Amino acid sequence: MLNIAVFISGSGSNLQSIIDNCESGNVNAKIQLVLSNEPDAFGIERAKKHNIPAVTVNHRDYSSRQDFEDAICQSLKDYNIDLICLAGFMRVLTAHFLNQFPNKVINIHPALLPSFAGTQGQQDAFDYGVKFTGCTVHFVDTGVDTGPIIIQAVVPVKQDDTLEILKKRILAQEHKVYPQAIQYIAQGAVKISGNKVVIDGLANALDFAEIYPPAKIFDK
Repeated sequence: MLNIAVFISGSGSNLQSIIDNCESGNVNAKIQLVLSNEPDAFGIERAKKHNIPAVTVNHRDYSSRQDFEDAICQSLKDYNIDLICLAGFMRVLTAHFLNQFPNKVINIHPALLPSFAGTQGQQDAFDYGVKFTGCTVHFVDTGVDTGPIIIQAVVPVKQDDTLEILKKRILAQEHKVYPQAIQYIAQGAVKISGNKVVIDGLANALDFAEIYPPAKIFDK
């Protein structure tokens, strides 16, 4: 069983997807802790509803980023965390933190990396006029959305899309691929080779499709 911590800053819809898939047995993991830097984040209520410990580490209470990250580490120390999942966590984690959890921090980004990195990825892709966008689950390194990519889903951009409609279509894919990525890690199937991720032990290429991942364990 993979012990995970989920870091949030807002509503926590990806958190809810992870909770649901853990509780259903689709993902062989247990959320040991939900951590938010925002005291009013609705994701905290989601955690409490499922009896998951939730803590707030408000970045505004600390004079430096290092002090903030030290406080996060202090909150994690009582939990045997195997993996940290950033799910809308709107703070950049530095090498000071990441070096304490090598290859144990992953993130979901609402664009097809390496294109359109940063906090405005959806807006940037939409404004650029791409015909396809999507979402990416990747390991976190000290760059901005530059870590090894685990899984991606491709979403078409329709001519009559508004940004809000497109965001909803991307989010629906996020709710599939993030739990899928966690399950791959729980299975011990994820290997990092340089800046590439290799998924071992899959029967064939169709089990790991980059475009519209079938996510068979979730689609009933």
